[in-house]
Amino acid sequence: MTGAAATLARSAVTEIPAAAAAIRKAGTVRFEGLGKTYRSSAGEVQALSSIDLDIRAGEIFGIIGRSGAGKSSLLRTINRLERPTTGRVLVDGEDIALLDEAGLVALRRRVGMIFQHFNLLSAKTVYENVALPLRVAGVARDEITRRVDQALDLVGLAGKGGTYPSRLSGGQKQRVGIARALVSRPEILLCDEATSALDPETTVSILRLLRDINQRLGLTIVLITHEMSVIREICDRVVVLERGEIAEQGEVWQVFGAPRHPATQALLQPLQHGLPEDLADRLHETRRGPEDQAVVELTFAGSAVPDLAQLTELAGGRGLRLLSSQIDRIQGRAIGKLLLALGPGGDAEFPAHLADRTRIIGYVDDTDG
Repeated sequence: MTGAAATLARSAVTEIPAAAAAIRKAGTVRFEGLGKTYRSSAGEVQALSSIDLDIRAGEIFGIIGRSGAGKSSLLRTINRLERPTTGRVLVDGEDIALLDEAGLVALRRRVGMIFQHFNLLSAKTVYENVALPLRVAGVARDEITRRVDQALDLVGLAGKGGTYPSRLSGGQKQRVGIARALVSRPEILLCDEATSALDPETTVSILRLLRDINQRLGLTIVLITHEMSVIREICDRVVVLERGEIAEQGEVWQVFGAPRHPATQALLQPLQHGLPEDLADRLHETRRGPEDQAVVELTFAGSAVPDLAQLTELAGGRGLRLLSSQIDRIQGRAIGKLLLALGPGGDAEFPAHLADRTRIIGYVDDTDG
């Protein structure tokens, strides 16, 4: 976001009425024993089963899983686009299954939604697309203009109101979709694979925008994706679904650092780097001679990474080489692995507190090769 746009965004936020700002302290979602079964002539399909889950106000919560895991079904129960077969969905403590038609309309104004393929009306301008929810709600024209302008400022599209969607890039179209979702001033924002149709660079910019909106407005954001990189970039907590059930859940750094369920491990696999090929070609399981060097793998799942001077001291003067570093920082925690080659003269016995796991993975006779 440019400096001018950021200034306008801050100005827009300060104009939010006190009552609307108070609402944004809300935004909790609770699933209790949630189940969803789809029935057709071909039989029944259990999409969700026994989902017990809490989403906190103001957090960015990720729902991830492979195709068919039940992500979309779960997300769409929050604004009652899907009705659970069993269990309850509580929004701000209220069972939304009990809402009448007027209550449901009010709920859907409190719960905004953005989509993978933007869902913009091609025959209407950016301004008209963003204004549509307010016009349907019967908001006065002057108020519509003010709120649309605020929303476009907030997403970095000031001055684009008269443009048609066909003249916009994919990232700009998604920004229009976000502005349209925000114009009703929701307390919860649902993101249905919102970055799947975008290139990697644009994906990063949209995720940063969502994080900025979360911090500025205090919105609760719930997003579904099949990309662990999206979860790593933006989310506070995550739940992993597998065949309609919760496989695991927790803080993002915990799930990334020590995934327990095979489904989570499979989803994380594309983000993990294997042993460097040149090292793998020279690695052997046992020591073959006095000049062999032990290759030590230090795995970090949230603990602090020691400095190299400390590691060298613990190597006992035998010399130490850094072969590979695959360390990410997620929510201020170190996640990943270090590969070190210890000089000749014995195996590595680093104290356990240096990493969450330390092991010798083999030996090499020429780490310079």
